[in-house]
Amino acid sequence: MRKLLLLFAIFCTLGAQAQQGANYNANTRFEQMGSELPTPNTYRSASGAPGRDYWQQKADYDIKVELDDVNQRLTGSEKVTYFNNSPDELRYLWLQLDQNLFNENSASNQMRSSSINTERGLSTTAVKGILGKTPKDFGFKITLVKDLTGKDLVYTINGTMMRIDLPVPLQKGQSFSFKLDWNFNIVDANEQRARSGYEFFPKDGNYLYEIAQWFPRLCVYDDVNGWQHKQFLGQGEFTLVFGDYKVEITAPNDMVVGATGELQNAKLVLSASQQKRLKEAETSKTPVVIVNQDEAAAAEKGKPSGKKTWIYHAKNVRDFAFAASRKFIWDAMQVDVEGKKVWAMSLYPKEANPLWGQYSTRVVAHTLVSYSKRSVAYPYPVAYSVHGPVGGMEYPMMSFNGARPQEDGTYSEGTKNFLILVVIHEVGHNFFPMIVNSDERQWSWMDEGLNSFLEGLACLEWDRNFPATGIEPQYITQYMKTEPSKQNAIMSSSDNILPGTFGPNAYSKPATGLNILRETIMGRELFDYAFKEYSRRWAFKHPTPADFFRTMEDASGVDLDWFWKGWFYGVEAADQSIAQVEWYAVDSQDPEINKAQLRAEAAAKKKTMSNIRNEKDIPKSVVEADSSMRDFYNSYDPFEVTDTDKNKYNTYLKSLTEDERKLVQEGKNYYTISLKNKGGLVMPVIIQLQYEDGTTEDLRYPVEIWRLNDKDFKKTIATTKKVKKFKLDPYFEIPDIDTSDNVFPREPEQPTKFQLFKQNQAPSPTNPMREAQKNKPASTGSSGRN
Repeated sequence: MRKLLLLFAIFCTLGAQAQQGANYNANTRFEQMGSELPTPNTYRSASGAPGRDYWQQKADYDIKVELDDVNQRLTGSEKVTYFNNSPDELRYLWLQLDQNLFNENSASNQMRSSSINTERGLSTTAVKGILGKTPKDFGFKITLVKDLTGKDLVYTINGTMMRIDLPVPLQKGQSFSFKLDWNFNIVDANEQRARSGYEFFPKDGNYLYEIAQWFPRLCVYDDVNGWQHKQFLGQGEFTLVFGDYKVEITAPNDMVVGATGELQNAKLVLSASQQKRLKEAETSKTPVVIVNQDEAAAAEKGKPSGKKTWIYHAKNVRDFAFAASRKFIWDAMQVDVEGKKVWAMSLYPKEANPLWGQYSTRVVAHTLVSYSKRSVAYPYPVAYSVHGPVGGMEYPMMSFNGARPQEDGTYSEGTKNFLILVVIHEVGHNFFPMIVNSDERQWSWMDEGLNSFLEGLACLEWDRNFPATGIEPQYITQYMKTEPSKQNAIMSSSDNILPGTFGPNAYSKPATGLNILRETIMGRELFDYAFKEYSRRWAFKHPTPADFFRTMEDASGVDLDWFWKGWFYGVEAADQSIAQVEWYAVDSQDPEINKAQLRAEAAAKKKTMSNIRNEKDIPKSVVEADSSMRDFYNSYDPFEVTDTDKNKYNTYLKSLTEDERKLVQEGKNYYTISLKNKGGLVMPVIIQLQYEDGTTEDLRYPVEIWRLNDKDFKKTIATTKKVKKFKLDPYFEIPDIDTSDNVFPREPEQPTKFQLFKQNQAPSPTNPMREAQKNKPASTGSSGRN
């Protein structure tokens, strides 16, 4: 501890003097983004809200499609009506042909890198990939493109895009209708690692279909890009137009078909008992099974006797998906969402039980309530969770989800947690991007990141002990400490994100950033209001990153440009350090205190090893033996308090006011904490003071402390109690990539432990449920829920 040998008046100016002598480091981290964001206009305002002249296009579809279960093929025809609400004249329309991704000559197949590892060998699928061979001729076969009068329309196919040339330019406020006929072979979803397709079950010889990106659909034409017709390369997902759908799906009559929208002909496609169960589900507090496991198992063994056509209508949706199989068990319940009854439903084969029967539909219902609370009230009549080959994919009112138990019905905790997480995530996509309709082809994070953030909150509302690591800052550090050349900024085009980093870049890092905003930078109240306002402003519209950034600031009154620049546009890491702590106290100038302290310090300094040994080796010194060798100084006590000392002290006290005298005599501790920003990314600073008496105190400093020097900062604090330890970020609120220097005085790191054993040990079981069942008496109960 150092004493401040200063008069009170000088002491009061200590902070000002330290500031004047500070070591500044000019930087641009807190400059406004300015030209880095697009210039506001009448379509998109500076506040982040849609402008007074905002517009967007619309496309309505009337589709008839038939599922060929023998050949795994779809054949369809559609009538499309396109509405030009833009101020521009359009001479052509662009449509997306997503199935062309799977064509062996597609750009996606041609651009894939490949190599041969002689030690591990190659699978037959990998060899086929190198040869560029596909098991079937995949991709759309367009057989008809005509206007409503029957005249052929000129069209050009370019990879996954198709341009239709209009016979007459389409003016503002006009619409144009046309027809298309097409067909394609459905891909094996597992073999192609596709977002849709079929799964074959060899044990019973049946197929399960999850069908998406299955019809030619309009590209977006907007005020930002004109036509958004970037090729579909497989990673950057979809940019789509809102519209109304009428879809007739013809399938074998022993199949159950679920789809986007409301079923229009339930009386024709459902049995009387199924209709009765569906009615019961309207008021049930728990899921009611509409098609039970016994019925699904019976259908698996039978053969269709004909066909059924399921008719679905959906209004104001950006896409349409469906699922079909004779293997499906179907359960349902209604949930109250902001005063409106909404169907929560699940479709799954018996292989998914008992896990799916217990959890899926309940998690769907929970997700709708949780997300509606934080964004917009769910506007659609239904939300499905479907189990099949697709591990996780989203469409309006439909989601395809993985997580399958073992064949004996047991499952690991990881499988259970994945089911809960993936259902929440994919059902949550109904809000982002199905309602808040961002451009997925360009900005994956705008739906995946925002959705992953809300997913984390919903998981914790489901189970407060759920491992929602995707939003916690400490779990993104492994990614953020990688070399900058191995990272992309979040603000990177979806298709340009490096292999192996798509998860952290598009999901975890943006989700974690939003959690940091909510918990540490803005606070929950301001963040929640601004996030909900963004959702309200851009529901059923096409927002851009700038609209999100501007709305979050506009609705909260918090300047966040520094955060967008660092977290979304940069790849720097957060790494704070306590470099040093200096301890001070005000010199009271009380001679009784000061001289006693000097006496103790002098006595301590005399306890050297030499003096200790001399106690034995020099029994009596010359001065001790011969009194004539002593004088005044041998008996002088320099630490004795004299009258002069007392008078001087009293004079000093009389010169102080009562308040000044209290400050001198209260005995405060003053600590100057030297902080370093080693990582570059600026973040608020949270310091925990751990006192000698075992109590703690948290100090919070805003990010603006780095404004004038983004590398070093000193802060002097005053405490009544003595601080035993200083700790940075005690609650893991920032993603500090190196916590070894977050404590002062320094603490040794924990050792890396190793096990000592006599022989090789078997690994711990990954499926404790199976291990437990081995030790239980056999039961006669069913593993599935009927």
